[in-house]
Amino acid sequence: MSHRRLPSLSALRAFEAAARHESAKNAANELSVTATAISHHIRGLEEALGVALFVRKPRQLLLTPQGRELFQTLEVAFDSIGEAVARLQSMPVRQAVTLSTTPAVAVRWLLPWVCILRDAHPDIDLRTHASHESVALDGVSADLAIRYGDGHWPGLVAEKLFDNHFIPACSPYLNLTDPAQLPQHPLIHFRPHGASVTPMDWAGWQKRAKVPGLDVSAGLEFSDETHAISAAIGGQGVALMSRPLIEDELAQGRLVQPFGPELEGKPFYLVYPESRQDDPAILAVRDWVLNVPGGLCPQLMG
Repeated sequence: MSHRRLPSLSALRAFEAAARHESAKNAANELSVTATAISHHIRGLEEALGVALFVRKPRQLLLTPQGRELFQTLEVAFDSIGEAVARLQSMPVRQAVTLSTTPAVAVRWLLPWVCILRDAHPDIDLRTHASHESVALDGVSADLAIRYGDGHWPGLVAEKLFDNHFIPACSPYLNLTDPAQLPQHPLIHFRPHGASVTPMDWAGWQKRAKVPGLDVSAGLEFSDETHAISAAIGGQGVALMSRPLIEDELAQGRLVQPFGPELEGKPFYLVYPESRQDDPAILAVRDWVLNVPGGLCPQLMG
């Protein structure tokens, strides 16, 4: 790109104002400088261009042909700059907020209700980081997170969202009613990569249930909870699932809990830095998460 060789912008601005007012004094009042400064800028501009821009008369400045050509160009340019600045100033200031959570919580609980946050805070762009790994809440990797655990994370505010219970779940077409039938069906395992807290598994369930002949090491394994749920719905086996994440499927009869026992897991919490608990954007997303209901967003239903 060629380098623009322009005179001083201050000089051009002084010239444009003087030409418009036909007066150095009035130009000085507009720009909050002295008339001497205006005259100095104009003389410097004339010397740089090698042409006279004004015919100077008592208490009046008249443009020369060269001065009029420059004035007309600057008038259009400064008007364009002013319009661009006004457009930028009128634009709403947008803010991106990153919420980290597990893929299943994101897809099955939060995302259907993003419409509520969008309507209440159209200036906030929600970014979802779906992972089982705990990322830093440093404003770069993420700003807030939904985690399951004991509720104690140093330096973070932790607000409990809901309890977490794990139940056997399967398609009603498997016709399971008794734990003794379980060894006849594949187990569906959910083993997330990089999770800081391991979810309940079939080995833990078997310690309570003590089903004869059950091999808890066999079956289908998924690193994504949503895939494990889909496999269970499809009749591929029996999964040990977090009840809050399959409430819709249980209510609709797509999944059933054929028997117990039910295991209590770590609750889910919304966490964010103590240092940002007064941040308006953080509070907006926090209030949205704490008030997310179950089910489908009404705007998506009709």
